[in-house]
Amino acid sequence: MTAFQAKLLERLIIGLCLGSIIAIFQPFSIRLFSIGCVTVIIGALAFNLVPFCREGVSWNAFVKVILIVLVILVIAAALGIGTAFLYVKYLGSLK
Repeated sequence: MTAFQAKLLERLIIGLCLGSIIAIFQPFSIRLFSIGCVTVIIGALAFNLVPFCREGVSWNAFVKVILIVLVILVIAAALGIGTAFLYVKYLGSLK
């Protein structure tokens, strides 16, 4: 990736993070709030890519990092959903 592409990608990721935070804290529209809630998660995950936004990093390496971040997200979501499911089972057994 060239220096221009790296800087552009870094600024886009940071802009996404800032835009989503603004969308969450604005008091005018519930739709903007909902969009902000989704994009803040996407922005937080994308922010892990910022250290790799530098000149000389190949796009293949960048895609590999994206896949690693997505795998970690899936594992964390599965653990959260599994924990919630087991907690519901536990609460049901208390009756």
